[in-house]
Amino acid sequence: MTNKELITVTSPLLPDLEELHDMLQQIWDKRWITNNGSFHKQLEKELAEYLGVPFVSLFTNGTLPLLTALQALKITGEVITTPYSFVATTHCIWWNGCKPVFVDIDPNTGNIDPKKIEAAITPRTTAIMPVHVYGTPCDTKEIQNIADKYGLKVIYDAAHAFGVKKNGTSILNEGDMSTLSFHATKVYNTLEGGAMIIHDEETKKRIDFLKNFGFAGETEVVAPGINSKMDEVRAAYGLLNLRQVDKAIEARHQVALQYREALQETEGIRFMNDLSGVKHNYSYFPIFIDEEKYGSTRDELYFKMKEQGVNGRRYFYPLISEFSIYQGEDSASPDNLPNAHKMANSVICLPMHHALSQDDINRVLETIIIK
Repeated sequence: MTNKELITVTSPLLPDLEELHDMLQQIWDKRWITNNGSFHKQLEKELAEYLGVPFVSLFTNGTLPLLTALQALKITGEVITTPYSFVATTHCIWWNGCKPVFVDIDPNTGNIDPKKIEAAITPRTTAIMPVHVYGTPCDTKEIQNIADKYGLKVIYDAAHAFGVKKNGTSILNEGDMSTLSFHATKVYNTLEGGAMIIHDEETKKRIDFLKNFGFAGETEVVAPGINSKMDEVRAAYGLLNLRQVDKAIEARHQVALQYREALQETEGIRFMNDLSGVKHNYSYFPIFIDEEKYGSTRDELYFKMKEQGVNGRRYFYPLISEFSIYQGEDSASPDNLPNAHKMANSVICLPMHHALSQDDINRVLETIIIK
């Protein structure tokens, strides 16, 4: 790889092209392109089995299941959430006419800090929307205890958490609902897509109505739904990717091991280790820069990497609470979110995907270690 070629943060799985061609031919032959076709049904079934969850409902992207979950659970008023996430998390709250309330994060995991949630609850609070940041599980037990105490719903943004398990059980079974993103940058993808994890058959039917304009039959509309269905082409692509996702996760694991071994003695660099009892998916590999100890700022290293053709990502920077549309919220005050600001101002996610070569990995590490 030349210096002009880029090492990017993520790389999509690429299915066997002959198999994909055969499946596309089946779609054309059946003349069934969308609306709950055979590949769509098959993918929902196989994903539920693979993930160890009761029901999966496929969506056309990862944002719409979050929107629909809030709608399906009739969430109103205030929703407690994290500022340390992709902006879609908070946008979905806003689009449902609710008020986002930001609380600070755990400085070790980047996840919402349960100890800060209870103080943010008001009579208008109806739900909590935590995020499994970088695929690391939230403290789901404590979050559920708080939700039960105050009668709140819990919707997990699990965009990064495909296949993640804690003590042998999928973390997608936690809360009232969880949502996934199958964007091309994710561990598992359908090019663009997403899903909602649902715990009972009746709710699954209702979700399926909501994502198809509310239609319950040819002439019956039972809810003010939207159009967020996944088509047959992407479902076929997803079926093929599901066959190789375990190999991709293991390849990412090996990259993470090399990063950790090489960086563990580098002063001023912190990274996250695997948690006990957790099956990780290695979605991302964030490092955190201590400017005084490392000798350079986070941004100095970030732009140095870019100059050398290594595309890291300051993920998540800036905080959602810093965007102009949300910074007027009382809960967006930096004084309320010290841990989140510290993490956002020090993070770089290193290139992490199954297709990284040894030369790629060495180049990434050289940009960090050699000053």
